[in-house]
Amino acid sequence: MTILERLDQPGGRARVFEQDGFTFDAGPTVITAPFLFEELWELCGRRLEDDVDLRAVHPFYRIRFDDGDVFDYSGDADLMRREIRRFSPEDEAGYERFLAMSERIFATGFTRLGHVPFDSAWDMARIVPDMVRLQSQLTVYRLVSKFVRHPKLRQVLSFHPLLVGGNPFATTSIYTLIAYLEREWGVHFPIGGTGALVRGLLGLIDGLGGELRLNAEVTGIVVEEGRARGVKLADGETIEADVVVSNADSAWTYRYLVPASARRRWTDRKLETARYSMGLFVWYFGTRRTYPDVAHHSILLGPRYRELLDDIFGARLAPDFSLYLHRPTATDPSLAPQGMDAFYVLSPVPNLEADVDWTERAEPYRRAIEAHLSDTVLPGLKDEIVTSRVMTPLDFRDELLAFRGAAFSFEPILRQSAWFRPHNRSEEVQGLYLVGAGTHPGAGVPGVLSSARVLDAVVPDPVAGR
Repeated sequence: MTILERLDQPGGRARVFEQDGFTFDAGPTVITAPFLFEELWELCGRRLEDDVDLRAVHPFYRIRFDDGDVFDYSGDADLMRREIRRFSPEDEAGYERFLAMSERIFATGFTRLGHVPFDSAWDMARIVPDMVRLQSQLTVYRLVSKFVRHPKLRQVLSFHPLLVGGNPFATTSIYTLIAYLEREWGVHFPIGGTGALVRGLLGLIDGLGGELRLNAEVTGIVVEEGRARGVKLADGETIEADVVVSNADSAWTYRYLVPASARRRWTDRKLETARYSMGLFVWYFGTRRTYPDVAHHSILLGPRYRELLDDIFGARLAPDFSLYLHRPTATDPSLAPQGMDAFYVLSPVPNLEADVDWTERAEPYRRAIEAHLSDTVLPGLKDEIVTSRVMTPLDFRDELLAFRGAAFSFEPILRQSAWFRPHNRSEEVQGLYLVGAGTHPGAGVPGVLSSARVLDAVVPDPVAGR
């Protein structure tokens, strides 16, 4: 087994930036479904807890509305009911019914279908009755609105699709399963940052006799008579292989790595006209002081909700924003020098379909975010910053090869889910398999891990000869 990584360190979107004594996780920071990691470690004959120290985070998210109201979103049933009552006592019963619905959706959408392949139209057809029963044709926001009436609670219970690249007003209500997933297993963070999980995975690969090659960019998949025969690297080398697994963005894989002559379904035209997730503007920064009142995960909602999302997914850069603020030093102070704090703040923005010149707009946009944080949860921020760096959709495209700079690949709408996504077992090329956010079941750490579980069922085992 040979793993090829085009960057100079492992992890891809989960790589790590170390700068001025601070450690920043570049990508995923919300770790849910720890049982998936535990299962992976067990399959390798190891125990997760021997390699990674996962800590539960409380609250899961501190949600701050633009008027200053705060909702602490957690897995504590009593505390959640109290928060619901504080905003709208008459919505408490509806909230309980929503959780019960979320559990039913989880049982089908995740437990039963999240790790199985969708290779044929029949695989999709057989779940239609379940989808109708669970109202999958509704969007997340519409389903939430059937249970609660208060506008702020509707935002609290519908924002989750943004964590996987979806618009709550367009994403299939299947994604309300996240509410139950978090309630049942919690939200976690690894000591040492998400990079600790990457290091743990490297240990598993090493224990299995695998090889990792850094600075090895794949520029093409070799296809002969409809079958993958290996890959070509940027330096001219060709590596022969009977099985090729692409963890690159699936749209990028088909558009730039698989020859057009080998594609029938995922043609250039289909890829160009598909709908993709939003982009991300991410600012990593460290402060010379700590902000102990700021939670590990904060969501700062702007003055607009639906209208802002219309702008983002309509390829317009809005003057306002909603933000996700990550303060990992709330759980692990070692990620910053003593007496200091590490942060990253993420703003959903249009992908590169929008006419935005990020080489010109990045710094003004960063300053606007800085001013907003200073006015709300990080007073005096401008004078406290000691290190800083940004990522824009351009970086997602150029460094991570994300098609159109979309941070989460295909947008998770109903007609781009399950069988309608690029298949885990390529429908174009024999011997080619896809894993990651752009294939089934979708983005987010649990989704990506589940896509690997699918491959365990479909990739031939050379040892067993199947």
